Amino acid sequence: MIAAADRAVQRPPDARLLAIDAQRHIRHVRRNRFVDLLHEGDLVIANDAATLPASLHGTHQPSGSAVEVRLAGWQAGVEDVTHFTAVLFGAGDYHTRTEHRPPPPTVSPGDGLILGPLSATVIELLGHPRLMSIRFHGDVDAIWAGLTRHGRPVQYAHVPVDLALWDVWTSVAAAPIAFEPPSAGFVLDWKSLADMRAHGVRFATITHAAGISSTGDDELDRRLPLAEPYEISSATAEAIAATKAQGARVIAIGTTVVRALEHAALRDGVVHAGRGVATQRLGEASHIRVVDAVLSGIHEPGSSHYDLLLAFVDAATLAQADADLVREGYRSHEFGDSVLIECSSPLRM
Repeated sequence: MIAAADRAVQRPPDARLLAIDAQRHIRHVRRNRFVDLLHEGDLVIANDAATLPASLHGTHQPSGSAVEVRLAGWQAGVEDVTHFTAVLFGAGDYHTRTEHRPPPPTVSPGDGLILGPLSATVIELLGHPRLMSIRFHGDVDAIWAGLTRHGRPVQYAHVPVDLALWDVWTSVAAAPIAFEPPSAGFVLDWKSLADMRAHGVRFATITHAAGISSTGDDELDRRLPLAEPYEISSATAEAIAATKAQGARVIAIGTTVVRALEHAALRDGVVHAGRGVATQRLGEASHIRVVDAVLSGIHEPGSSHYDLLLAFVDAATLAQADADLVREGYRSHEFGDSVLIECSSPLRM
């Protein structure tokens, strides 16, 4: 079993990277030297979404029970902070593993939620008793103020101390639209960006509303990831087209970038600028059309993030990599070590 990183340090000096190239060769390097694995002409793309304080504790009004609401999706676009998809938890907090949290009270449409300075109403249940759409009351400024004062970053038990919001913002964080951090981007800092430039490697960003990674409920987890809005600028779309025309590689920093770019290219294989909503779940049977390699955190088999990696490399090679990760003491989760996987599909070789 791979141990989870338990400290909120984005770029620990001892962080490691397991790299799998297109020929399925595995190597181990220090993660702060990942730029050495890039080629001149490569285009590195990161998700610049900043992370919302999406965990809100409060009370279910009809029952008086303590609850935690985790915002998990945008209901009406990222400009509308009144309507969200949310996952409901019972009493307690992140110190208890999500799968061991007590169930929340039974909720029904119309039920009120008091969440610190915020109040909300359950609009409807979304096919599961813990997944719902909610509407906050008040004007936009009051809702933002309430989220800022009362909300906390979504957190899991492997990090035993409270996370601050700056712990979950990457170096390139911009618009606050993600519900959990696009944590593969923790590898980036100003030095790595300068090193890319010196190596002739270009850098671009997209904005993707990364969702939550676990609900503690197997049935609900199978529905992850939920639909996630994204935006791709004209500059990024043009950079991708130029990179492809030159026969160079597109390197995605994180699974959210893969999901956005592949969704944007569904129509004709070309990444188009603009907004979209990624609804697909990528996996072993997927044909990756845009991204040539992905840098990702270390994920557990069976999770949607792990399944996405199977679109880049066969299960046997990924299982061998998993064994290496365990043997070498790599750390998983958002503050852990990383993998860099180049697409080895015969369609791409």
